[in-house]
Amino acid sequence: MMMGVKIMPVTDALWPQLEQLFGKSGACNGCWCMYWRIGADYHKRDRTLNKNDLHSIISAGHPSGLLALVDNIAAGWCQLTPKQDLPWLTKNGYGDPDVTKNIWCISCFYIKSAYRKKGLTTPLIKAATEYAQKAKATLLEAYPGNSPNSYTGHLNTFLKLGFNIVGDGKYDRKIVSIRL
Repeated sequence: MMMGVKIMPVTDALWPQLEQLFGKSGACNGCWCMYWRIGADYHKRDRTLNKNDLHSIISAGHPSGLLALVDNIAAGWCQLTPKQDLPWLTKNGYGDPDVTKNIWCISCFYIKSAYRKKGLTTPLIKAATEYAQKAKATLLEAYPGNSPNSYTGHLNTFLKLGFNIVGDGKYDRKIVSIRL
């Protein structure tokens, strides 16, 4: 476990740190965590629109994710949001389709290369679980993949933290959840 980790919900005040973490390329090829919101269209439009859209969501105070700071350096991100804010995810059959249940989702991670494979996703998942619970979520879902570079997390990490496999997703992903 890393020492000096502080995890906080991303706010407008933390936008500069998130922007620094994602860098010029916008994390995963200009996604700016819009993939689960708008689907493949994130890739077809100018990346500055993705960046501006995420910034607008954060500026409006909508839950968007958590930022991990290691010794005050932005080291990791976990998208955490109510499922109703991720229409592409629901449209494509991921997890419980009833968005009236106050289901929240951990839908992606981005870890700065210098901090990868050091266990940073574990405290991010723990913090996400606590945050969703405080927001009165009834269920927290995630969609881990099996590839070594899975931006949706790794199945074993979620299972160790009490999540259960509840189904299969596309692209060799599992759907996992934990009741809150």
